[in-house]
Amino acid sequence: MFTQVFSAAIYGVDARVVRVEADVSDGLPSFSMVGYVSAQVKEAQDRVRTAVRNIGLALPPKRVTINLAPADIRKEGPRFDLPIAAAILCAAGRIAPSALKDTMILGELGLNGAVCPVSGILPSVLAARECGCRVCILPFANLTEGRNVQGIRMVGLTALDELLTYCRNPEGYEQREPEKGGNNTEGRTEDFADIHGQEQVKRAAVLSVAGFHNLLLIGPPGSGKTMAASRLPGLMPDMTDEESLEVTKIYSVAGLLSGQTSLLRERPFRAPHHTISPRALAGGGRFPRPGEITLAHRGVLFLDEFPEFSRTSLEILRQPMEDKRIVIARSQGTVAFPADFILVAAMNPCPCGHYPDMNRCTCTPGQISAYIHRISQPLLDRMELCVEAPALSYAELGRPGERMDTGTLKGQVADAFAIQKKRYREERFFYNSQLGAGDLKRYCPLSQEAESALMRMYDKLGLSARACHRLIKVARTAADLDRSDRIEKKHMLEACGYRNAGKKFWNI
Repeated sequence: MFTQVFSAAIYGVDARVVRVEADVSDGLPSFSMVGYVSAQVKEAQDRVRTAVRNIGLALPPKRVTINLAPADIRKEGPRFDLPIAAAILCAAGRIAPSALKDTMILGELGLNGAVCPVSGILPSVLAARECGCRVCILPFANLTEGRNVQGIRMVGLTALDELLTYCRNPEGYEQREPEKGGNNTEGRTEDFADIHGQEQVKRAAVLSVAGFHNLLLIGPPGSGKTMAASRLPGLMPDMTDEESLEVTKIYSVAGLLSGQTSLLRERPFRAPHHTISPRALAGGGRFPRPGEITLAHRGVLFLDEFPEFSRTSLEILRQPMEDKRIVIARSQGTVAFPADFILVAAMNPCPCGHYPDMNRCTCTPGQISAYIHRISQPLLDRMELCVEAPALSYAELGRPGERMDTGTLKGQVADAFAIQKKRYREERFFYNSQLGAGDLKRYCPLSQEAESALMRMYDKLGLSARACHRLIKVARTAADLDRSDRIEKKHMLEACGYRNAGKKFWNI
């Protein structure tokens, strides 16, 4: 007898619907599986056979053939155990085919018949809804994640025998509810008020978050660079529903939603160690999975000790910083991962960290130049904001100064976000950093003084066209923070000051 059920395979950060076809026919007892399946999927035959036996059933001594279609999509992981078992039991007459009509099934099986959780539930359920499925059967541990998708019924199972119970009376099946719990995110307690002095760094942080601009912090050890960077997420408003769904899909595919009961609302903050490999940073593998660049989508990617990262890893950043996505090509196909993030980097000005204080710096000019030039000019050109975080004196450390706490700064950012949301309501982008070259004249009107200042900067500083455009975008954010409809000279000068702050180090 032939039957089929629906499941889904993960491809990048999306899911593709897969038909799990089963045929149980007369012949020598055998179990064969086809359809471009990995070794993990082929192992399902032993898990399924043992799990079925351990719930008190037995597969008929017949020829069992499983096909996972379409055959041009690679199937990986244990997520097909439960749909394979369901298809076989249906073909063997243990389950009525009508009970699994318009139903997607996902889940791993233990040898005792337990249904174990799998990753990639959210994009799979979205794919099920799009293809017209009315029900999605999944592991009970993934039930709350699946319920983030509206318009489709969720059935959570803890054991294979519960599938039989459901199929006897699908409409009357009483779903056991999971225990209520909080999300796995903790409220951030870091506050900008903890950072003494460094008003210029705080201002650059506000500009960076308000317009989604990349930020480079340069200064000696202990000057507060890492403290400032770690507090950036506290300035960022929660994600919109669209952004939240997008980011939650990525973390679902990566298997990082353990304990999460709803869509992610806090923006990601990723801070990989400088020993990270290029593949882990960009994503990849034989069958590509998201890397740190994609995990930072809609949030912050913080690279501390910037020059200590390998040159290959740093140069990988250039393309996604420009295109807002990263494309990974393999012989099996090409996958595009989203990569719209704020790159925040922190670095010392020399190997010992104390240049230009020649009373403390022990580096030779050659060592300083070699260290600073580990950051290539094309990558530096993509950093809209560059700010120096100087060492503080004891008097500055103890001085209370103006209180610039996270709450106050977040209010400024929220106002700038609201202005941009209104301005770009008819566009597909949200932030000033996402403006294309053709959008600048429409959305970034310059006063006559600002235009004259920009012209002088362009010639005197030898700016590239890209650097000029990024300068205008930062000035647009500075104007938004001042609630100004057009870019004035002071906004242009401030943007130029941040862009030019680090040039003295690269001119060594």
